[in-house]
Amino acid sequence: MKTLLHVSLLLVPLFAQAQEWHSGTKQAQLVELYTSEGCSSCPPADKWLSTLKDDPALFDGLIPVAFHVDYWDYIGWKDPFASPVHTQRQQDYARFGHISQMYTPGFVVDNKEWRSWFRGQRTLPTLDRTSGELDVVLNDNNTLNVNYSGTLKLNDKDKQNTELHITYLGMGLTTKVKAGENKNRQLNHDFVALNYFSLPGNQQWTVALPDIPQKGQEKTALAVWVSDKNTKEVLQAIGGYLD
Repeated sequence: MKTLLHVSLLLVPLFAQAQEWHSGTKQAQLVELYTSEGCSSCPPADKWLSTLKDDPALFDGLIPVAFHVDYWDYIGWKDPFASPVHTQRQQDYARFGHISQMYTPGFVVDNKEWRSWFRGQRTLPTLDRTSGELDVVLNDNNTLNVNYSGTLKLNDKDKQNTELHITYLGMGLTTKVKAGENKNRQLNHDFVALNYFSLPGNQQWTVALPDIPQKGQEKTALAVWVSDKNTKEVLQAIGGYLD
């Protein structure tokens, strides 16, 4: 009887533990790639982005995100990771002057168009900037508590001066493309934005997260960043693999 009781206690699941991520005061780099499986020139950029998995600053000082856009879907292959929300984000960058035009592959690093990659540059620009701290807690009920401690000028008519950005990141994704410019190619992806969304606010949020999209990824990470609502400038970012 004692033995059976002991075994049964071992089988009782432990309570899930919250996951926490805390940035320092040094601003992390948000590296965005705008890409598409319908674009024949995109696979090299996707491949390079995947090398950032081995960067020692990953999810602390470096947050890579691959946004698959949908404006190439019409040429023969519908990208399974594409979203009009991703396309809208790239459009906003163009509208606010952060990039010159919309194209793929397109890199945006620290809110700036990074064209040096096309000239063979593979070392990211140096970012030496302080910012507010970003604290993120993922509770066991799948709610996210976020606090950004930076100081911003408040407009009395608009107290919601910041935007929170959240996305699951799919790691180790593979697609066998059957049509379009990459027909018969096997494409491999990491840091793929899955269910990206943003929310206005005043530097503090409590968010009920949606379920993790199941796209065949090997692992899932979470990326969180805060931007200035009026300029779209990224203020701080953090992330990490989900347990």
